[in-house]
Amino acid sequence: MTIDSIIDDTVSLLNRGVQQSDSSNLPLWLVLLTATIPTVGAILLIAWLSKLVIKESLPNIKYQFPPEAETGWDFNSVVPPNDAPKIPSLFSETNPESIYSYCPTTGAYLGRFNASTRIDIDLAVQNASKAQRSWKNTTFEKRKRVLRTLLKYFKEHQDEVVRVACRDSGKTMVDAALGEVMVTLEKLSWTIKHGENALKMSKRPGPANLLIRYKSAEVVYEPLGVVLAIISWNYPLHNLLNPVISSIFTGNSIVIKCSESVIWSSTHFAKLVRTVIASCGHDPDIVQLVCPLPQDADYLTSHPRIAQATFIGSKPVAHRVLYAAATSLTPVTVELGGKDAAIILDEYQSSWNNCEALASVLLRGSFQSAGQNCIGIERIIAEPKAYEALTNLLSRRVPQIKVGSQLDENEENIDVGAMINDSRFAALEELIEDAVKNGARLVHGGKQYKHPKYPLGSYFSPTLLVDVKPSMKIAQCELFAPVIVLMRAESVADAIRIANEPKFGLGGSVFGKRGSDATEKVVREMRTGNIAVNDFATFYVCQLPFGGVFNSGYGKFGGEEGLRALCLAKSVCRDKYPFISTSIPSVVDYPLANVKKGWQFVRSLNAASYADGTWEFISNLLNMGKSSL
Repeated sequence: MTIDSIIDDTVSLLNRGVQQSDSSNLPLWLVLLTATIPTVGAILLIAWLSKLVIKESLPNIKYQFPPEAETGWDFNSVVPPNDAPKIPSLFSETNPESIYSYCPTTGAYLGRFNASTRIDIDLAVQNASKAQRSWKNTTFEKRKRVLRTLLKYFKEHQDEVVRVACRDSGKTMVDAALGEVMVTLEKLSWTIKHGENALKMSKRPGPANLLIRYKSAEVVYEPLGVVLAIISWNYPLHNLLNPVISSIFTGNSIVIKCSESVIWSSTHFAKLVRTVIASCGHDPDIVQLVCPLPQDADYLTSHPRIAQATFIGSKPVAHRVLYAAATSLTPVTVELGGKDAAIILDEYQSSWNNCEALASVLLRGSFQSAGQNCIGIERIIAEPKAYEALTNLLSRRVPQIKVGSQLDENEENIDVGAMINDSRFAALEELIEDAVKNGARLVHGGKQYKHPKYPLGSYFSPTLLVDVKPSMKIAQCELFAPVIVLMRAESVADAIRIANEPKFGLGGSVFGKRGSDATEKVVREMRTGNIAVNDFATFYVCQLPFGGVFNSGYGKFGGEEGLRALCLAKSVCRDKYPFISTSIPSVVDYPLANVKKGWQFVRSLNAASYADGTWEFISNLLNMGKSSL
């Protein structure tokens, strides 16, 4: 069946319908409606099926992944160069201009990279700026084609990209599939479907002034130029792709400053993205990767050709970034992590004899990526019934969690991988010891885990700490580790008070009855930039604007607001009608002939423009006329 045949059939049906209407008592509109419904339905069905059958021709991307990411890679056969540190470390005294990469799970050497110099930074910004001049003029359809190619590639090569991310960050493949690939696919898909609509010209109401209603008002969104993303190491794939997707879709080019801790994987992911862009027929220089040493980082942040920056990291580093950016007046969106609380209300379950499903969510929220998740669950705050049930259940399940390297133990069921390095282990152990000293109970873990197969791996035992009080240090500072902190609340108000005590406010969760007064009270009163109801962190997957308050930073990325933040919101005012435009009355034209009359005219003009009633409007119009004489 073709569209032409459908139209012919429709015309025939309509003709018969008219004849039938003439020979019956049925209204013509009813006959016409009955005749056209099947036709319209058929047209819609064909249009829908055509989308399924006709697939866009996308380039075939060929990219060679490193052998370190292949299954069965023998890390024991790797011999580091003489200038490399003997134990895993980013820097070497013998070669201070280089960055060294090691696998966190095994301690295996991955490679050496030259740190970006100031000359390299200038070149990256220059190349990005040059490429952006043509990229900003591309259509949304061409930009979507790049994103669709990335989407297709990541769907079809999940194994390879996940292994690269895992080898460099220490996480498990399951954690990477959820925290790296799924959110990247979601970002790509959402931007393809909804990004253009978010950046369409926005019509505004225009002036409230009664006398200048002939003006229209609109906002258009234009690319800023070269934007900068300073990203953290905990999600090397997603943290790199997330700003890249938004920047190139908005018509910008981007310079990415990756963490030294994951320069190995970041180099491969940036190269892959550039390969996709080039395969789609565009200049790959719209994406640049740099990794300067700390002493040169300020040079990048203060670069005068950077139009906007996003920083993900810690508060101490944020102070330096903002100070440097202030010298060039570069606006910065800041995301600094949090101390996210999951509040569990007794009303969530009618019976607490079985809370396995809830425990599974809490375990995933706490131990995802070995707890190195800015919106991971840092505190579980539970009312009395929920607290007792969760204490008993988590005390059984946490000790069963297995730690190791999933890439190198294919036959083992590994739950939690390594942390990025062991630099914070002493501080974590001290915080846990302090909590126990002040009344908390350590159920499991609490210290570094020495893996029998990987003595150089950076493992921390999955930890369960209960009876934690809000006054304890461990309840106040971000842990960023596989540690469950369980706290008891006596009421809903008490739970909210405990949740709000730390000076963080990035994410949070509440588990309660859907729509109940208690649940909605938590939603309203928890001081945080994002909150999930009966789940954790789903606000991020939903592509909502993402950002925090207090020590968690400020500004938003993600969703419509995130795209618009990478644009110049240009306000445009036009005349609605060709025969009405602004003219300057002679009474207020320069040079003023009579200041007194000019004042009386403008005074009446303002009163008429914002009049509350008809008489006020008319009387002030008359006064304007008198003043003009």
